[in-house]
Amino acid sequence: MNAPIYPTGTAKALSRSLRVYHGDPTRNAAMDALYRRFLRPGDLAFDIGSHVGDRISSFRRLGARVVALEPQPGPARVLRLIHGRDGEVTLIQAACGDHEGIVTLKINSANPTVSTASDAFIGAANEAGGWEGQVWDHEIAVRCTTLDALIARHGLPALLKIDVEGFEAHVLAGLTRPVPAISFEFTTIQRDVAEACLALLETLGPYRFNVALGESQRLELDEPASAEAIGSYLRALPHAANSGDVYAILQS
Repeated sequence: MNAPIYPTGTAKALSRSLRVYHGDPTRNAAMDALYRRFLRPGDLAFDIGSHVGDRISSFRRLGARVVALEPQPGPARVLRLIHGRDGEVTLIQAACGDHEGIVTLKINSANPTVSTASDAFIGAANEAGGWEGQVWDHEIAVRCTTLDALIARHGLPALLKIDVEGFEAHVLAGLTRPVPAISFEFTTIQRDVAEACLALLETLGPYRFNVALGESQRLELDEPASAEAIGSYLRALPHAANSGDVYAILQS
């Protein structure tokens, strides 16, 4: 998701993230209403790219168990402070991709929301209006796992949420079985990544799709649509739409 540029320094940036993503009761209620479509008490949810954990909080308010991945050291510390004592939350400081091993994470210290393992994402942002001033100022090596490995260890989630700044197709490439509900972030600077995700999901099972724009926490379509229709919808969005989430619902 594209957030405002934060004051210099990761600590200040994380403080702002906490206010933005945890401090709005109306937004939290809308988020809960959205995820209630996909989660029941006792269900398992995966949160891939947790940042400061607002989705974890929503999943827990709905009574779900959570496995959450966040590779950045600063946000990972925040997650441990907020959720570390919750026995129904498993926190893993790692990235997720198409292989197990090590990946290079590019950190945006002033705006860690858009830190990424994707060079292509940074290249697209550097050429895009509305992304001026974003700087990925250092790199770290982080552990990487796969969705298949997480499922083997923790079980099949009812909901899989992915928000990894242009690395979404790599994450889905590490999944070889259908999950009942999946959300992945898209951006208008990399619509090709969303189309790659749609194609990957079609190989896994009979999915239908919907879209939530930005942080609206609201599905735009009255009924789920085909991958082709969602691809056309995303291609038609104006650049200023910026980002949102595609929801994939497995058909029974």
